[in-house]
Amino acid sequence: MAKSEQGTKPPQLSSTEPDSVKLSEQFERGWSALEELDKTQEPMGSHSVQERVQRAVRSLESASMRVAQLELFSRNEELEEVCTAELRYLLLPALLGALTLKQTSRERRLEILQTARVYFVDYLQRCKNYNIFQFNMPKTCEETEAESTSSFAPPGQGQPNLVAMAAQRQAKIERYRQKKELEVQLETVKSAVDSGQADEDISRRFYLLHLRRWISLSLEEVESIDQEIPILKNMGVLKSMPPSQSNRPPMKPFILTKDAVQARVFGAGYPSLPTMTVDEWFTEHQKHGVLPDQGIPHRLDVEEDRDPAEVQEEQKERQAENDNEESLHKARSWDDYKDTHRRGYGNRHNMG
Repeated sequence: MAKSEQGTKPPQLSSTEPDSVKLSEQFERGWSALEELDKTQEPMGSHSVQERVQRAVRSLESASMRVAQLELFSRNEELEEVCTAELRYLLLPALLGALTLKQTSRERRLEILQTARVYFVDYLQRCKNYNIFQFNMPKTCEETEAESTSSFAPPGQGQPNLVAMAAQRQAKIERYRQKKELEVQLETVKSAVDSGQADEDISRRFYLLHLRRWISLSLEEVESIDQEIPILKNMGVLKSMPPSQSNRPPMKPFILTKDAVQARVFGAGYPSLPTMTVDEWFTEHQKHGVLPDQGIPHRLDVEEDRDPAEVQEEQKERQAENDNEESLHKARSWDDYKDTHRRGYGNRHNMG
């Protein structure tokens, strides 16, 4: 029976693995590295961890190329037709997707998510074709983006479908329950497989359980990716937008002193910070336009809108404050007069 590679075509693979390495060794090397990375206590962004991620990715990429060249899988065959030794290679796209997500480059985050999604969807499509487990395929990127856009619609437009949300929540609960059951079943057969004493039936059951477990994991990862991608795209749009207003240049820290003498003293004691007198501070702030009264209309600009009597009274006060001799003389004479004449003195009109 002619065989051809099935499912969505994953990203172009590149390999640095030598041809002398067996396919099974490449696969086991990448799978073991993923399990070790899941358990490591080292920071995922450290150089050593990222090097291990890249080595594991190269091993699985090389294994994927050889699987495609050997045409191990086909759309036209049933699961029973796949031999037990080859079942594990169906996991390749899922393992590559998980390793891709362990890359920590912030600049390439969107690209990493999109690549991992292709791997997970390719794996799910293969499992769907072989009818390994009953599940619903994730929506396409276009459908997901359309739903994300409608979720930001104004009130009254694109109201959420509560029935669909409830069904989605129930599906998550059921998927979690199934995953836990599969993990318990895996523990019962893992020891026999690791010891090398498992027969073909146990080995086949072991790989089928892993295939089903990775279906649940892949669905979870795709759902998480579909939530993060729109956020990253919106962030990219916001970064590309010009700033709404120009920012003032920041003022450098300094020590404020009363005079130049203090400035020299403090400058000697704190050489890392510049000193500035009060006059220098005023000139510097006036130049940057950050004084409290800058931008506020001067009083002279609005005096014509005020009561003339009030303006005249303020002018008198300012004249008195400025020690105007004439004003001071009148004020002192009035004070002396009030000292010797009580209020109402001399007002004899109509008194008889």
